[in-house]
Amino acid sequence: MELTQLTAISPVDGRYRNIVSDLDQYFSEFALIKYRVHVEIEYFIALCELPLKQLESFRKSDYELLRNIYRIFSAADAQKVKDSEKITNHDVKAVEYFLKSRFDELKLSQYKEFIHFGLTSQDINNTAIPLTIRLALHNAYLPLLNRVVEKLESLSAEWNDVPMLARTHGQPASPTRLGKEIGVFVERLKIQIAVLEAIPVSAKFGGATGNFNAHAVAYPQTDWTGFANHFVQVTLGLKRQQTTTQIEHYDNLAALFDCMRRINTILVDLDRDFWTYISMEYFKQRIKEGEVGSSVMPHKVNPIDFENSEGNLGVANAILEHLSVKLPVSRLQRDLTDSTVLRNVGIPFAHTVIAFKSLLRGLDKVILNKKALDDDLEANWMVISEAIQTILRREGYPNPYEALKELTRTGKSISKEELHVFIEGLNISESVKTELKSVSPFNYTGI
Repeated sequence: MELTQLTAISPVDGRYRNIVSDLDQYFSEFALIKYRVHVEIEYFIALCELPLKQLESFRKSDYELLRNIYRIFSAADAQKVKDSEKITNHDVKAVEYFLKSRFDELKLSQYKEFIHFGLTSQDINNTAIPLTIRLALHNAYLPLLNRVVEKLESLSAEWNDVPMLARTHGQPASPTRLGKEIGVFVERLKIQIAVLEAIPVSAKFGGATGNFNAHAVAYPQTDWTGFANHFVQVTLGLKRQQTTTQIEHYDNLAALFDCMRRINTILVDLDRDFWTYISMEYFKQRIKEGEVGSSVMPHKVNPIDFENSEGNLGVANAILEHLSVKLPVSRLQRDLTDSTVLRNVGIPFAHTVIAFKSLLRGLDKVILNKKALDDDLEANWMVISEAIQTILRREGYPNPYEALKELTRTGKSISKEELHVFIEGLNISESVKTELKSVSPFNYTGI
């Protein structure tokens, strides 16, 4: 069958294609070829800037002609590379041949042997792929994640003073505030975003086994380490690893994926909490005209956005975990397994983007049902027993914990009136009794 959204094997390219289509400019085969071309062109220009003796005559005015090769890189250009790859059976060599043909067209044939000069394919792959990852992080991933954080901050502020029965081990516990509980996730996410942004996006650039063998034998007087550091770190905006094999060691990339996985895990926690609050009717959901919750139960409004988010975060994390565990391991100076799995980097990004957008939809739908929260608090006056026994401790009352335990740990609900009768029977001052009676599940929410 012809490949369409209906016939695609992966839901990323099928069902969810419209949601993640922006990622194709970073993680598609087209994008990989384009950024390989980008690195090759910028490398050639950097050699001209050294300059190597044989490139001294290259006109600087022609730099923009070269840059236009990747700036206006087309699907037809990418197809030429793929057609060449069918013959070479080597994807990076096909890029080199494509560029040599473009040099011929631009009447620059005398310089074309300095395309890919002294490099191995991994000098291109291990700069092009990190470049796409860095761009995807800053242009797609982080803006969307920051939208999630901003939405949560807004809800946290809106519901800051809404008292809510806390549940530890699933049981009624000391009351909290709804806004504060959402604020917990805001803090967790902000900490991990700061960690993520501090992780360098690293690249390898050093020849066949990382030692600049070919460069050094051809031009022994050139500071190739200094050249490579400037090229990778200034021209490409990446962090160059100084001591490598044929490939980068991927430790920083693994750290990046692990951090993305932690962020996703935090959001799984959030998804499940909101799902549970909805099941407890703490939240209602805005009804969308024409939407069906169940094929047989017309009344249902299911928390599908939080469920979709959780599911996609799980798929993303499974792949991110494999990438972070596998990539730093390579036999001797290299094997091909890194190349195989790196082609899947876009998949966890895509599932994560789907999850972020689903979560945002879910958060936009929730409507606070304050009555349900208040009813829960009213039904659980025993949760202020912590407050009462703590004040009694302050007053030197004998065995206050045990007294409250005998009153409240019966498996039965205790009303406000029963609690106040208990307080009246205590051998304490009237002022302390008044203080104790002023505490309720609605105001015992801490700071």
